[in-house]
Amino acid sequence: MSTAVAVAGIGLHPFGRFERATVTDMGVSAVRAALREADVGRGDFQAAFCGTVYSGVAAGHKVLGALGMTGIPIVDVEAGCASGGAALMLGAGAIRSGQHDTVLVFGMEKMPKGIIRSSFFEPWREEAGLAATPAYFALRAQRLMRESGVTVDHLAQVVVKNRRNGAHNPDALFRSEVSAADVLASRLVCDPLRLWMLCSPDEGAAAVVLRRADAGTGVTVEAAALRSHLPGSVLGEATPMAGLVDDSFPSPTGLAAQAAYIEAGIGPDDLDVVECQDTDAARELLSYEELGLCAKGDAARFLEAGSPEMAGRLPVNPSGGLLSKGEPLGASALGQVVELVRQLRGRAGARQVDSARVALAHTVGRGANACVVILRGNP
Repeated sequence: MSTAVAVAGIGLHPFGRFERATVTDMGVSAVRAALREADVGRGDFQAAFCGTVYSGVAAGHKVLGALGMTGIPIVDVEAGCASGGAALMLGAGAIRSGQHDTVLVFGMEKMPKGIIRSSFFEPWREEAGLAATPAYFALRAQRLMRESGVTVDHLAQVVVKNRRNGAHNPDALFRSEVSAADVLASRLVCDPLRLWMLCSPDEGAAAVVLRRADAGTGVTVEAAALRSHLPGSVLGEATPMAGLVDDSFPSPTGLAAQAAYIEAGIGPDDLDVVECQDTDAARELLSYEELGLCAKGDAARFLEAGSPEMAGRLPVNPSGGLLSKGEPLGASALGQVVELVRQLRGRAGARQVDSARVALAHTVGRGANACVVILRGNP
């Protein structure tokens, strides 16, 4: 990578439910905070990339219009839960190519309450109960239980870990610890997933200002890779949720992780902290394997060894993950990036990971997209 891309500023509107705030209001709040921290004003950035799914036409334009900062290229990006990561990839690429010196990347969402719906699925699938959640998530969890020795107790342990971390995150939707017994006692949604094992759709926004840097200073973007699913998946999904016609096909997460590791010149053993997709508890466990944090089939053992705990070998989701924060789709990936920038700056407070220098953010969008971002903290 010939041109270093530095994170000059970050901003976050808390995740939760805010009846009096529009999605534009939340976007403005996060963007203002990021621009202020970067000391960037009108005319100081050359392009903006906005990740969002449910916000409607020209959503990014409405945010920058409210700030009087239009006139530049403003690109809205949709890749499901990976929308913010896709926007960051485009922004970082524009800087590396020499097209721009400074760009704004932001994402926001005001999610409908209830189970996430997606127009990606044909009407017959929804009528048959085969929408994205929770049926496919449950099928994916069942397969993981068969292949990796995962039990419902492991699923509960993931929720307990993330809610414990989220208790220290003032920007999270849920900020209280729970017990495994509480998780297992919550309503069965789709076997084996209980209600508390599923993240809650909600609202929020996040923003990042990226800037060309002559050398690695502060926090830099080492890689940002987006990949889509390969042909051959069952029912058009490829996390895998229900399985693949050919199991030799790598998942979108596997493809994105491999590309990001190569781009950054590192491997999973070089990571100090990870924020990964935990749309449901099984998704986090599968992420361990697909990101190479452990060998295929070893997710349960990785968890049992305490590796992803705050005091473990590789803390995962110190922010509390989506199980604590909830998931406003367009803001999810950039919310991870904001958390990891704080970690690499040593400013994460009670959830700080000791000596964090290299961090990875991971999101999966609609099962058909995956984005992996690698950040490095430079003295």
